[in-house]
Amino acid sequence: MLTNAPRGTKDIYGSYMNTWKKLEDTVNEICTNFGFNEIRTPIFEHTELFQRGVGETTDIVQKEMYSFTDKGDRNITLKPEGTAGVVRAYLERKMYADVQPTKLFYITPAFRYERPQAGRYRQFHQFGVELFGSDKPSADAEVIALAANMLKNLGITNVELHINSLGGPECRKKYNNTLKEFLSKNIDSLCPTCLERYEKNPLRILDCKNEKCREVLKDAPLAKDELDTECKEHFEELLRLLDAMEIEYTVDPWIVRGLDYYTRTVFEFISKDIGAQGTVCGGGRYDKLIEECGGSPTPAVGFGAGIERLIMTMEAINGSNQDKPTRDIYLGYVGENAKKTTFAIVNELRKNNISVETDLMSRSVKAQMKYANKIGARYSAIIGDNELEENSVRIKNMETREQIDLNIEEIVKYMKENKNFLD
Repeated sequence: MLTNAPRGTKDIYGSYMNTWKKLEDTVNEICTNFGFNEIRTPIFEHTELFQRGVGETTDIVQKEMYSFTDKGDRNITLKPEGTAGVVRAYLERKMYADVQPTKLFYITPAFRYERPQAGRYRQFHQFGVELFGSDKPSADAEVIALAANMLKNLGITNVELHINSLGGPECRKKYNNTLKEFLSKNIDSLCPTCLERYEKNPLRILDCKNEKCREVLKDAPLAKDELDTECKEHFEELLRLLDAMEIEYTVDPWIVRGLDYYTRTVFEFISKDIGAQGTVCGGGRYDKLIEECGGSPTPAVGFGAGIERLIMTMEAINGSNQDKPTRDIYLGYVGENAKKTTFAIVNELRKNNISVETDLMSRSVKAQMKYANKIGARYSAIIGDNELEENSVRIKNMETREQIDLNIEEIVKYMKENKNFLD
């Protein structure tokens, strides 16, 4: 076991890391353009935060959390999702006292004990955005537009936006009663998990994947039929804003999401490129969560997306990223005197933001040139005793095979002048 990673974890390196960094750069750029600021919360929180924030009837809290008692006899949990920790920070840091709305985003590791499968790990990474302080449909529209732009810029275009409204607390209370009355006629057909949900949160039964439960639910009443006038107007205004932004959508009454804290708007972006488990991004409005966590009533809306799931979708569309690493120049050497000169020049190149490698393995000239090609160096040069004596070095363009002779002290200047062309 010493040399095996724990089940459900993944080492991130090489070409996969290159894809990961491109994704992060895209996310950072889009969030900045939308006026969202980054937040980083601790990797663990008090267990009660997730019990109250995520919901005690969710699979996450009931089955999947990594929880433990620390040396101070405190109940601690590795965070299974990002929203609850951001809500805690919003309250503790009194962000509500700033000009509203508060717009935050994050990329964070998260942990859930579940069966590993394609795009789903026990340690995974979540990108999410949270917008606090606005109960307007325009806030929902902004968050959905950000998600749509992110997916488009990542090349994930073969997706459908499915959207629904669960209504506010009174609507949900009425719907829960209607749903319970319907389910009571077939209660013996429900799975053990749904029997428990029947008492605590019947809405969660709609999210069950058990075939018998799905059969019972096929004629179930829908949440949209219990919406009051205010919730209907909120949802209709949101749809008008999506129409204005030309964001296509499908109103899907079966979208309920897997967390207890959602109210009114819920949505998922579903990819057609990764099979049955096609949701690549999902979220909605959670106007009661901050109050549930001890704050004043504060409207909020957001979404989350698994980084590994996004990359899996990108690879399903474009194939794995096999781009080899690139360097601006490989500067090799032969002999001890040339080694000192080369290391001095390499250090100066790096100070000027030129990516450069040199020999660390005592390779022959032929082996050094093979290495330069393998790492994708755009230029290469070798400094030896002759080059030192003549104060001249031949720099080779590895793509065009063109060569140019320079004085050794001109290498840094030449590479700086050509840096724009390399980029």
